[in-house]
Amino acid sequence: MKIFIGAVILICVALNANAQLLWKISGKNLEKPSYIIGTHHLAPLSIKDSIAGLQKALNETQQVYGELKISDTQTPAAMQKMQKMMMTESDSTLMTLLSPADFETANKYSKEYLMMDLQQVPKLKPAAIQNNIIVVAYIKHIRNFHPQEQLDTYFQTQAIQKGKKVEGLETVEFQFNLLFNGTSLKRQAQLLMCVLNNMDDEIDVLRKVTDAYLKQDLTTMLSLSEERKGNQCDPLPDEDEAMVTNRNQAWVEKLANIMKAAPTFVAVGALHLPGEKGVLNLLKKQGYTVEPVK
Repeated sequence: MKIFIGAVILICVALNANAQLLWKISGKNLEKPSYIIGTHHLAPLSIKDSIAGLQKALNETQQVYGELKISDTQTPAAMQKMQKMMMTESDSTLMTLLSPADFETANKYSKEYLMMDLQQVPKLKPAAIQNNIIVVAYIKHIRNFHPQEQLDTYFQTQAIQKGKKVEGLETVEFQFNLLFNGTSLKRQAQLLMCVLNNMDDEIDVLRKVTDAYLKQDLTTMLSLSEERKGNQCDPLPDEDEAMVTNRNQAWVEKLANIMKAAPTFVAVGALHLPGEKGVLNLLKKQGYTVEPVK
């Protein structure tokens, strides 16, 4: 389940039972506090009006950091790079990676959701198919989901308009590589079929995750993301590390210098925040005071 949620929108799982999305970071060597907020790509932009202290946090900070600098993803070079990474350079094709029955199922979904016959793009990686089908599934099944209206984009746009610095904790190339090269083609094919053969269940969990986010309930989001089926659809330990543990640790290490340089507003996927290996706990272990904004 965690791989499914993370693959498309880079909502990757990473301590608190309280309903809270926005947190204040102070202490240690910080002259002024920074803030971190958990975002969710499926939530309507209007949720910003119900997050206590949000505008104050934006006003008091001098720079905004997201997982990515969103404008970097919109350049022709980035689009070219993504398109290249979505295609396999080996001799493998969808027909060799999937059984005839699985290919038929994948092609059925591709035609229905993407208006595309997979026989015309045999070198497309399974992860790319999964990524695009799920995006369309979100649009079809999650109410009030507008891909052009997302908190991450809103925060960075607001910062740019006010002349503030905007940067990303990761590069476009890193995230594209994580999405399309993070696992073997065989494993990608396996995960694709896990999603397609359980689409109703996946959509149901997505609804629950989105509802929990709207209630600002990180604990429930984390619990849902950690559900396991006891089969090949569960994330492997190294997949968990690549998607969650390693990234959270790398962000916290970078944030030490970033927050020291200037008060910073950090916006990352909500599921990166809670849990023992989540960003909030890691920041506390580094000696920062991390407290909910009320």
